[in-house]
Formats: sequence, C-alpha cells, structure tokens
Amino acid sequence: MKRPAADLITVAVPKGRLLQESSALFEKAVGVSPRALLEHTRKLAADAPEAGLRFISIRAGDVASYVEHGAAAVGVAGLDVLREEPRELYEPLDLGIGRCAVIVARPKGAAALPKGVAPRVATKYVSLASAHFAKKSLPAEIIELHGSIEVAPSLGLADVIVDITETGETLRANGLVIEEEVLSVSARLIVNRVALKLHAERLRRLIAALRAAASAGPA
Repeated sequence: MKRPAADLITVAVPKGRLLQESSALFEKAVGVSPRALLEHTRKLAADAPEAGLRFISIRAGDVASYVEHGAAAVGVAGLDVLREEPRELYEPLDLGIGRCAVIVARPKGAAALPKGVAPRVATKYVSLASAHFAKKSLPAEIIELHGSIEVAPSLGLADVIVDITETGETLRANGLVIEEEVLSVSARLIVNRVALKLHAERLRRLIAALRAAASAGPA
C-alpha cells in the first residue's frame, strides 16, 4: 500500500561508490533501488511510496549528521566516519559493503625514526590517528589535511600518513607502503534513536529485510 508523502521514512544514502552498493541491497531487501530513483532527477530526494520510503542522496561524511539530528530516520555510513566522530545513533547492522581500511603508511624504504622521536602524521582522521598512537604510547604530531594526503611525506610535511584505502594502488603510486591497520571498515546501517521509537515496527521490518539481503551476499 502506498503511503502519503508525510508518512514516508527518510533514508540518507551516500553519494559515490556506496550509493551503488547500498542500492543493490535496498533493491534486494525492499524492491527499490535508490540509485535508479535518483539518477533520473536533478533533485537530491526521491520517493518510493510503495516501500514507504524517501531516499535522499548526500555527501558520505554528512550522513551521520542528518540521521543524528532527525533529518533522516535511517542512513548508510562508513565505520570510519562513525568512529572518527562518535554520535548518538543506533547502529543495528553491518551491511558488509564498502569494505576498506584505515591504515598507517610510510614511504617505501624509509628508515625508522629514532626511539622517542614523535612522528609527524598527516591525516583527516585526527581522532582515530591520535587514539591509535596513544595506544602505542607513542607521542605523535598530528597534521590535519583533507586532500592530497599521500604526497605529504614526499614533500617533507609528514613522516607517515593515516588514511583510508581499498586496494592500496594510490599508496603504491605515491611510493608508500602500509605499515599497519588502524581500523577495518565497512558500511553500517544507522538509525535515529527517536525515529526508532516512533516507527518501531516499520524500522524493525526494514532492518530485518536488509539483514537478510546482506547475509545473502551478492546475487
């Protein structure tokens, strides 16, 4: 049964690679592809009344903010984003998509720093990097960057970087090798805590359908 627009549950889906992967899951779970709905419009929102859902397409790093503040009831967000800036969200499901890793990488062949010397670390993951080096009882100078992080060591700005990688190709192209893993990443389903109370049964069914779709794996 189609629902009126005001009764639709809003789902925030990230732009880019995760849109394609999450769309395949939603299509398998509820018969609707966010990507197919959104690609035929210049709008950033598209309704699927037959599924009781409205999809909004936004920047991956903003999904958690939209869900936390109630602009969306449900969202798809990478674990790196969720752990870098913890929020008041319900996180019921690992969707098993968008797999990659936050890693420490250094120039290939670079000598280890003398004991007691704090490494200079270029990264956009300030919290994750700080916590990682603190666990190792290793002081580190964190240099916050939001682009071209891989070139920081070759330009003398940093000794190592903390960044996200899927295949490692960009790292290798810039003469870097992975030293260690900080966080294994996949996309999670996140839910607004108030929405979970207001739409408990509908969200329970959506979560169950997505869990079944994720467990089934690729078609």
